[in-house]
This record gives sequence, C-alpha cells and structure tokens, in this order.
Amino acid sequence: MTSDLTGVWDGTYIQPSIGMVTFVSTLIDAGGALGGSVVEPCMTPNCPVSTHNASIAGHRSGNAVSFVKTYEPPGYGYDKVFYEGAVNADATEISGRWRVGALSGTFLMIRSTKTAQSVATEARTKEPAR
Repeated sequence: MTSDLTGVWDGTYIQPSIGMVTFVSTLIDAGGALGGSVVEPCMTPNCPVSTHNASIAGHRSGNAVSFVKTYEPPGYGYDKVFYEGAVNADATEISGRWRVGALSGTFLMIRSTKTAQSVATEARTKEPAR
C-alpha cells in the first residue's frame, strides 16, 4: 500500500466504563512517518476541561499503522495512548486497538470525504439565485 494518509479523519474509540468517544484527527503522512493532532471531548466525570487536544507521532508500513497520542497538556487521567491498527485497501479507514496501562479498546477512523472548502462551495451552490 502506498496511499498517503494525510488528511482529516473522523474517529471513535470505545473506552471501558465510558462508552464511545468521538474525535477529529488531522494526519500528516511524510513517507510513512505519521504526525498530526487530535481534538476530542473530555468524557470523564468532573473533568475540568471540555475538550482535549493531543499530538500524534508514529509510522505506517504497508497497511500497518502505529502511533502514540500524547495529550497536551497531560493530566486529568490522560497522558499517552498507544494505537496499533490497519488501513483498508482504499485508504479510507483505519481500525485497530488502543492501550494505556492495563486498559485497552477498539478504535475506528474514517477519512473525511469533503474538505471544509468543498462543503462551503456546495452550500453556496444551493443558495437561490438573486
């Protein structure tokens, strides 16, 4: 697989005792070296922030993907989370498992099919002519 993973990805992960958590990730794929960012809601009770930001660093080899998500700033029960997964044949989905300490669960990332610009352009074309 040689597909570039650069782009915006919508994702979910399942966290024990919390349930499904949604997130948005921006990936940069530089010849298999992965970097990027993640934004997700804080789902733990009494969390002092509503949104978590994190950075991603990892790599892709063929269809195998692994990366570490590092929360910025660390704390509130969050620090580093390790992800391992696989990219599907047309490079539109990444699925696998995450782990932090003894906890683990599944995740799924789906490549966003429309850029913000294309969504705005589409909305303008639907406006009535004056």
